[in-house]
Amino acid sequence: MNVQRRTLLRAIGAAGVTLTATGYATASDGRAEYVVTANGARARDRLVDAGFEVFREVADGAILGVRGPADAQSDIEGVPGVKAVSRDVTVDFETPVRADADDVPESGPLQWDNRRIEADRAHDIATGAGTSVAIVDTGIDFDHPDLGNVNEDLGVTFVPEGAEANDGGEDSAVRGHGTSVAGVAGGTGANRIVGVAPETELIPIRVFPDAGGARFVDIFAGIDYAASVGADVANFSLGVPGVLPPQANEGGIRSGIQTVFQSAVRRGTVVTASAGNAGGNLQQGGGFSLPNSVPAAFSVSATGPNDKLVFYSNYGTNEIDVAAPGGGYETEEKTFATDTPFPAPTNLIFTTAPVDAGTYTYIAGTSFSAPQVAGLAALVRELAPESNPQQVEQEIASGAELVNGKSDPELGAGRINALNTVRNLDG
Repeated sequence: MNVQRRTLLRAIGAAGVTLTATGYATASDGRAEYVVTANGARARDRLVDAGFEVFREVADGAILGVRGPADAQSDIEGVPGVKAVSRDVTVDFETPVRADADDVPESGPLQWDNRRIEADRAHDIATGAGTSVAIVDTGIDFDHPDLGNVNEDLGVTFVPEGAEANDGGEDSAVRGHGTSVAGVAGGTGANRIVGVAPETELIPIRVFPDAGGARFVDIFAGIDYAASVGADVANFSLGVPGVLPPQANEGGIRSGIQTVFQSAVRRGTVVTASAGNAGGNLQQGGGFSLPNSVPAAFSVSATGPNDKLVFYSNYGTNEIDVAAPGGGYETEEKTFATDTPFPAPTNLIFTTAPVDAGTYTYIAGTSFSAPQVAGLAALVRELAPESNPQQVEQEIASGAELVNGKSDPELGAGRINALNTVRNLDG
């Protein structure tokens, strides 16, 4: 397969969802859109009485999407019952670079990630049967041969009014990220890709339109919906871009993520989240990234075939819960070398892509380490269906390997091992 180094760099940067803030969210009539965290049931009515439009309610009204003038933040803050507010922003990423199906070899070390965490051996004990994993992303391709376990009836799309997007959570070739994430978590292996939980049910939740970015109020609605339909796991391979400065920690976006994630966890849904691809130290200088800096998120950094933290993954003590394969090596140069045991592009993650965009792809990023953990959480829920999210996370951390303790700045409790985890529960 002939893929140039520049192409692979772009693939990692784009497909890894190092999201870029593309601007403030604005209604079609030009009004500004705000994310409001409410403290009390009457905040909505008070905002309406103050002349604002409340166009979306999330988590039983704990988060509100509000429209008003562009200079209205202080006025909204002054409404009784408003806990936090900030302008909503849109985030977007480039269309991933994918390999054509004809260029993908029929044999070779394709799913090294599955074998590295011993998911193939774990499937003798658990496969995710009777569980569900929600993919909060760009949707899932309903026609993919390895994704026949999609629950189309539960699929849903949250996008701005008037934006173009498939209904019911279906992905499109112009996006594709969610389809790739879904294959890692729950590919059935009917044709080529075996996910960590091949018999789980995949719930497609689309929060990106075909063109333009996703609003955070829609992302919040997607997470909330996953919990409302009883998903065992909600995978969130999206987030605020980069390593943010401490002062950004005060706004409504951080408050909204924390509120929605905690609400989902209280209702029994494990939320797995990618650590981000800025290669940043989240421990030093007070910087943070979202959502992995929120306690309710089970944050996942990315490793390569040699179990080292890859060059793009964020890290930091008390910020990373566990690690999982995300593709690439610890340096950019090694990732694109041709003399390693897994030469480029085979050290990336081989997974599903929309049928109209090649069907399969090599791809990389913490976006693809998080669904490894989501699939493992489904295996845990199959074996221990009454376990709460904290217990699921504890089982995954206990089965992880390579480090002592749970606070390694790069790997948290360690790189996950599916076989260890299910054996601990099955013994």
